Amino acid sequence: MATAEKSVKKTQDSTADREAVLNDFRIALISRHASLMGRKEVFMGKAKFGIFGDGKELAQIAMARAFQKGDFRAGYYRDQTFMFALGELTVQQYFAQLYAHTNVDAEPASAGRLMNGHFATRSLNDDGSWKSLTDRYNSAADISPTAAQMPKLLGLAFASKLYRENKGLKGFKDFSINGNEVAWGTIGNASTSEGMFFESINAAGVLQVPMVTAIWDDGYGISVPQEYHTTKGSISEVLEGFQRNDEQKGFEIIRVKGWDYEALFNAFQKAGNIARSEHAPVLIHVQEMTQPQGHSTSGSHERYKSKERLDWEKEWDCIKQFREYILSRELASADELDKIDAEAKAQVKKEKEAAWNDFLGEIKDELKEAVSLIRDAAQTSNRKVVLEQLVQDLSKTINPIRKDVISTVRKALLNLRFDQSEAKNKLQTWYQQQQEKNFDRYSSHLYSQSEWSALKVTERLPEFSEDSSIVDGREVLQAFFDYKLENDPRFFAFGEDVGKIGDVNQAFAGLQAKYGDLRVSDTGIRECTIVGQGIGAALRGLRPVAEIQYLDYLLYGIQMLSDDLASLQYRTKGGQKAPLIVRTRGHRLEGVWHAGSPMGMILSALRGMLICVPRDMTQAAGMYNTLLQSDDPALVIECLNGYRLKEKMPENMGEYTVPMGKPEVLRSGKDITLVTYGSMCRIVLEAAEELSEMDIDVEVIDVQTLIPFDRFGVIGESVKKTNRVIFADEDVPGGASAYMLQQAIEEQQLFKFLDSEPQTLSAKAHRPAYSSDGDYFSKPSTEDVIEKVYLLMHEVNPKKFPKF
Repeated sequence: MATAEKSVKKTQDSTADREAVLNDFRIALISRHASLMGRKEVFMGKAKFGIFGDGKELAQIAMARAFQKGDFRAGYYRDQTFMFALGELTVQQYFAQLYAHTNVDAEPASAGRLMNGHFATRSLNDDGSWKSLTDRYNSAADISPTAAQMPKLLGLAFASKLYRENKGLKGFKDFSINGNEVAWGTIGNASTSEGMFFESINAAGVLQVPMVTAIWDDGYGISVPQEYHTTKGSISEVLEGFQRNDEQKGFEIIRVKGWDYEALFNAFQKAGNIARSEHAPVLIHVQEMTQPQGHSTSGSHERYKSKERLDWEKEWDCIKQFREYILSRELASADELDKIDAEAKAQVKKEKEAAWNDFLGEIKDELKEAVSLIRDAAQTSNRKVVLEQLVQDLSKTINPIRKDVISTVRKALLNLRFDQSEAKNKLQTWYQQQQEKNFDRYSSHLYSQSEWSALKVTERLPEFSEDSSIVDGREVLQAFFDYKLENDPRFFAFGEDVGKIGDVNQAFAGLQAKYGDLRVSDTGIRECTIVGQGIGAALRGLRPVAEIQYLDYLLYGIQMLSDDLASLQYRTKGGQKAPLIVRTRGHRLEGVWHAGSPMGMILSALRGMLICVPRDMTQAAGMYNTLLQSDDPALVIECLNGYRLKEKMPENMGEYTVPMGKPEVLRSGKDITLVTYGSMCRIVLEAAEELSEMDIDVEVIDVQTLIPFDRFGVIGESVKKTNRVIFADEDVPGGASAYMLQQAIEEQQLFKFLDSEPQTLSAKAHRPAYSSDGDYFSKPSTEDVIEKVYLLMHEVNPKKFPKF
């Protein structure tokens, strides 16, 4: 190249570099002013709570510059600058979330369902179908629990490994381009004390996946300084044993200062290159960060930081240091930087006001409608004075929220209860319409609302012939999993002992040898990250089955299931989905930690997931087939004592389905309805046969799924006939039996048809004791069922059924 041409290119590069640096400075200032103004909005009462990313701006800009389309973020609620830098968040959207604007167009991350600082991109179209994820920047929906982003981060990175190494996935270009995508995670230094962090780091090192974890280290966890959180006061020093070397795989560990623009840029570029090309995990410890406004709007950091620390934070604030960097390199003058600052502040103020006006505008329109309707109704009402006062109070409300409007309307309707007027009818109609809108705003999308909802999968019965073989129940599952592995390259299973030995009950026996260890995989003992691994992979279009070896061990993963998976579609209002299936087994085996049925806990914690409780493996296989055709996440609890029981092998394996929320009548009867599920089905059926010899005819119903619960009113129809009902299961008293009773009583109005008190039969309140005797005296037995039913019938006809 000629000298003149080199000079021109150098000048062009310098100009481009200068513009890039000044643009980064502009983004940092926009983010800082958003933080400062956001805090003021909370203190003015315009928002309920605020948590901000001030002090973390420079590192997040550096991460954004290394982030590529197709990549995923699983992060921390201070990552606003990163989202601004990618162009995936506008200032107006940022404030819309602060105000809790329920319009998904105004606030696309959560439609106002999450407090500020929770970021998500929309992976789905309005109909619930997938968008292409490789031509956009992706942010997995944030959650607040500290370090809970880490297990999902592992799964997002693991998906890249599968897309790169599984040849069957090469055609899924909307989800991956040869596994080149990096999963980027962010976490605060104090949160690295959580077990979820350590478990995820260890699993990533074992799996060797393209996962970059950035630790934003400002020296505190709310008010608690670093020395109380971390051995040696440095998480990267603690993790030095994970550092890879020429002989051993592990992590690449990078340390960098949070105020050093060039070093940050180089660190994140290096990390991205390593993760992307080598599929090795990287940890970036970003030290010497600051937190200018303290932890959140809940308090002031002046209460716990020394004057010396506060002075240091002012001096080493990353934006102050960035400004000095620009000036020292003569990339801009002080006046130019002041102008950028002023423009940034003006832009934030303008977008903040636009967000507030949009948010308040919707509510004010509703307020005006409500006021007009109440006034019209008041004209002919003898409660006119009270109604006019309600209107006056509502009209004077400063910064009204939707609650103010609806609460007033409800009070008005209560005052109008004796009135008969067209105006009252109009107010009632308006209120009902608002209730429907408010359900959409605040309660929709707990479960899938797409055409792929599990509730919409067509039922198809298993088919048998005279020649159908009689096999162990585990072989039915094995045949199904074999079918799915053969026919769907997105399907894979993993968990403790799932791979080489085919799980502890042999449902995957021989399948790793047949399909490879990418499709049927062993894991370490790490239930929390088994769940997270599945969530992340499902977020990227794969169809994982994550196995928790025993139901009692679900507690290790319950937080991830509850806070992340079960709420995902809800908290994004249908913007993201992760149709993970968690497979486990429970009900009965041996003792305190291998025989639990903590169904009440599951039912309370996992609303948003489907809860399947098949009584045998034929039912389980049909449920898996239904779920794998749907986009709902689910928990399937197989019967631990059913794998060796004999079942017929269905002729149409892989084709039949079991509908969600449709109980099955296992035995018809006229005297009493007995509702149960899972392993209790066999016990109840045995009891029913013995009771028939006493002239007591029991109708036995298997609910099959607890969520959804009897969508077809099967239990109600049965009770109309028998007029008596008992709900039986193996959970503690007041657990799933009480749940079933509540669902049936309230949804199907059973009280109208009952001639006897509805009853429940459950296990003892304690965990089950060890041995067969322990099982007998801890959980319902055949004799318990017989006696419960008999005593109920004794109350009905003491002469025919004398007390014993």
